[in-house]
Amino acid sequence: MGIWDAILWTAAYFGVMIFYTFLDIAVWRRLLPGLSDWLNTIAIILCASGFITLLKKRGYQFRLWANITPEGLLLALGCGALFYLLLDLGLDPVFEQMFPQSERQYQEAVEELLQSPATGLLRVCIIAPVIEEVLVRDFVLGGLKTTCGKGVALVISSVLFALLHFNTVQTLSAAVCGFLLGLLYLRTNSVFCCIVAHSGYNFISYLFMMEYSGR
Repeated sequence: MGIWDAILWTAAYFGVMIFYTFLDIAVWRRLLPGLSDWLNTIAIILCASGFITLLKKRGYQFRLWANITPEGLLLALGCGALFYLLLDLGLDPVFEQMFPQSERQYQEAVEELLQSPATGLLRVCIIAPVIEEVLVRDFVLGGLKTTCGKGVALVISSVLFALLHFNTVQTLSAAVCGFLLGLLYLRTNSVFCCIVAHSGYNFISYLFMMEYSGR
């Protein structure tokens, strides 16, 4: 895989994200507002599954269960907790002060997400970690490391991961998170371990968001 291929496939998934977001705003919320959260979640699952199918047709070998070891899983769980301490309690408050408008937009998105905790949990803690790790870590980083070297592949995959997030605070935080998840992938060669770390971090963050919101 070349760098241009990685950019194009990441841009293609960004387009998929725009598509199901458009469906949610323009269709589900208008026609079936009481079911819009679940319809949106189903649409995301279908779009993500379709995108992974396209990756497989491109030659991607889906290796979800490959290279899973107890050491890798323990490392992944530790990374999930570390990300929360480093990002949510460490860097994010700094980014929020630097970009207050972006922080307000992020908090509005969080409040909207928490209006339906079950679907929010499913999207944030399962769907997003699976598709993002499959695309960015296994497909992009795994593909680029053989053609560009591990260092270049790590930086490019981290930047592309950051660009999948919609506002400045999230993008900066995601760049750091993406770099560390890339290191975890290179260490374990397991996309499943990256999913566990990503999902664990999101789950901890989601629980604290629910706690702070009083839900």
